[in-house]
Amino acid sequence: MSDDSLPAPALVRTAAVIPAAGRGVRLGPGAPKALRTLGGTPMLIHAVRALAASRAVSLVVVVAPPDGAAEVRSLLDAHALPDRTDFVVVPGGETRQESVKLGLDALPPGHDIVLVHDAARPLVPVDTVDAVIEAVREGAPAVVPALPLADTVKEVEPAAVPGGPEPVVATPERARLRAVQTPQGFDRATLVRAHETVTDEVTDDAGMVERLGLTVVVVPGHEEAFKVTRPLDLVLAEAVLARRRLNDGY
Repeated sequence: MSDDSLPAPALVRTAAVIPAAGRGVRLGPGAPKALRTLGGTPMLIHAVRALAASRAVSLVVVVAPPDGAAEVRSLLDAHALPDRTDFVVVPGGETRQESVKLGLDALPPGHDIVLVHDAARPLVPVDTVDAVIEAVREGAPAVVPALPLADTVKEVEPAAVPGGPEPVVATPERARLRAVQTPQGFDRATLVRAHETVTDEVTDDAGMVERLGLTVVVVPGHEEAFKVTRPLDLVLAEAVLARRRLNDGY
């Protein structure tokens, strides 16, 4: 039998989970962080569009505030989103970890790669999304985009009083450190197992996979995939968005 007659490999479908149930207290009072506007459009919509921009992503699950699922559904309905992508909204939990698990539970069969993306990273380029997906397709159980650090990092002994002096304990080698971004990509079965077995609080889903003893792989991140956490980040995000609109009509 010639190579031409061999069946094509089964298409590996990708779903994205966007936990957007947090209040975003560091941005001050008002709407939840994911619903703050950026260029007149909620950050959540920008994040959803960023993930859906990848042709590999066929489903996006948005995990809404527990009492705000209807509002988020209306928000998605009110904005233009790609027709080729399906969108689902589910209520979230009390913690990010719970919310991601609820998003995973909402995934139908047939999606073997799962991305987990922060709604507060609204401007991640599609090339970064695709690079994460490709690394999972090539066999990595967990993949994170990350950037080298520009600043020297110090490990300190936390101050007994907030704002007090903190003794330096060590200076890690900067060349071996990376600032991790999202979307983080996973083999679905691996991520499900991590959420079923790791009960400690962790800062990201890749950390849960590390607890399983599996290798997490890093791919290059992008400077525009920064997290909008403080008011100054909103100013920077507005500037990036304005530049994109000027340059390519984004």
